[in-house]
Amino acid sequence: MIVQSIIAAILVVIGVIILAGKGDMLIAGYNTASEEEKEKVNIKRLRLLIGGLSVIIAPLFFIPNDENDVSLGLTITGIIVVLTIIVLVLANTWAMKK
Repeated sequence: MIVQSIIAAILVVIGVIILAGKGDMLIAGYNTASEEEKEKVNIKRLRLLIGGLSVIIAPLFFIPNDENDVSLGLTITGIIVVLTIIVLVLANTWAMKK
């Protein structure tokens, strides 16, 4: 439970930093993009997506997980995967400038 709490705390801190606009260098892909590529991205929307995902996923680490209850672990993993796919799609559509 300690490791899960540490991971959740790190996710919340990273999410808040990104949402505050101070963590653009923490967004994978954006930090290595050229200036030309960065101009194509609506950074406020991208921050909202990535920071929001980090903050939303963090509480999932606090759900008590019994080692014998595989279905709960798979459910949590499924939720994280689905949320990540949704954010990836939105990052490549909604967060791009027209």
